[in-house]
Amino acid sequence: MIKEIFDFLWRKKRSNQTPEAQELLKVIDKQKLPRHIAIIMDGNGRWAQRRGMPRASGHRAGIESLRDVIKLCCELNIDFLTVYAFSTENWKRPQDEVNILMGLLVEYINKEINELHQNGVRINPIGRLEELPRLALDALIKAVELTRDNKKLVLNVALNYGGRTEIIDAIRAIAANVEAGSLKAGQIDDRMVSEHLYTANQPDPDLLIRPSADFRISNFLLWQLAYTEFWFTSTLWPDFRRIHLLQALIDFQKRERRFGGLIVR
Repeated sequence: MIKEIFDFLWRKKRSNQTPEAQELLKVIDKQKLPRHIAIIMDGNGRWAQRRGMPRASGHRAGIESLRDVIKLCCELNIDFLTVYAFSTENWKRPQDEVNILMGLLVEYINKEINELHQNGVRINPIGRLEELPRLALDALIKAVELTRDNKKLVLNVALNYGGRTEIIDAIRAIAANVEAGSLKAGQIDDRMVSEHLYTANQPDPDLLIRPSADFRISNFLLWQLAYTEFWFTSTLWPDFRRIHLLQALIDFQKRERRFGGLIVR
């Protein structure tokens, strides 16, 4: 019963848009929005520990933040959103926590998939998915099939994901073509590598958001982040709200993106 009360109060708290967020929304330039946003969803455990709660409560609260972000991305017509949900290194965590995270993944999909589908969100899990527990993999397959033709927002969910393993998988696929004689080593370029990544046929992220006051990318999208703008906040992920995403977008719109070149005035 306590869990249900907590869930209700948290959802109610998060559902109200603040006046500050409404004002920020008014000044957003809809013509200068990023096509692709990436987020490292970090700080769930610390959020729970500071409140004397089990880490699982932090992960559950973080789901509410993801719901808010997806909703705002749909409202703003963002094309791609990539969220770091579970890394290849996260298997090192206590087994109980890993089990809880996988259970929450299944729960989230089962609860949210119909609404996501109705809002035009296409679920696209990325990573070494074949190594996930069967129940989690089955839920993902169901979500992918249901939302396959949706066009509003592509939601890349990075699961059992590591930037280095992604590059290794791409190299192996390219090397197999070289061994087969269908490709020469001299033909390999950055475009070909990009086409063999999990995010093939997608633009690289324009904006990376990292909550929780950490200043690292944690083996996330190592190839794709070459010219991405970074935005950091000390806010822990379960406290991340619309206003924080709007602040990140406004800051992004103030920057000059040169991609290694110079802007001629």
